[in-house]
Amino acid sequence: MSREPLDRQTGPVAEVEFSFRDPEYPFVSASDSEECVFELAEMVPRDGGRYAEFFNVTDVEPGRILDLTADRETVDVSLLREYEHGGLFEFLVSGDCPAFALAELGALPRDVYAADGEGRIVAEIPPRHDPCDVVDRFLDESPGAEVVRKQRKEAVTPLLPQSGFTELLAERLTDRQREVLCAAYEAGYYDWPRDCTGEEVAESLGISSATFSEHIHAAERKLLAAVFDGSGAN
Repeated sequence: MSREPLDRQTGPVAEVEFSFRDPEYPFVSASDSEECVFELAEMVPRDGGRYAEFFNVTDVEPGRILDLTADRETVDVSLLREYEHGGLFEFLVSGDCPAFALAELGALPRDVYAADGEGRIVAEIPPRHDPCDVVDRFLDESPGAEVVRKQRKEAVTPLLPQSGFTELLAERLTDRQREVLCAAYEAGYYDWPRDCTGEEVAESLGISSATFSEHIHAAERKLLAAVFDGSGAN
């Protein structure tokens, strides 16, 4: 991977924490009604203006989360890994989600947490965006959201150290999954906003869009599941 990833770009970064109590947000209402805890593992863009949000949900029967979100038109939920008192879920969202709204404005939701009917999101705003504009627009679009704190950081926070990420690539993925993931990364598929679409990456690899989606989604899910291998969730 030769290109400089977004996570390593340097410069002043605004970190803003928001709080939410609006039960219209599934992660807020479910944390209250089910007395469970939501923690974001990672969020990645998908084609079609959607985002995949990978949540670790604890202290709940996984089936309850699937039931509670079944009638949400803007959310498709899949259980990726089940363990005692919880599971790792993929929430494919196309709206009605504060993390989605922040991402569309150019912010990077890093920490998303909900418990006891209160949600928190810590988002980083890269230097190419005006933090005041992003925050003001988000608050206008999200009634009930409140700013808890703001601070400046030196750089955007990476999800995993490079050494750990490289090890996961080697150990968890097939050669084809690794090839597709690396090609997507190099092409800017994971930049916010994206530099290319899944269709464009698929064309560069000489494969169909469906094949690209199959490999990239499998790779992402394996890497996210691996994040929790040592988390104590069994």
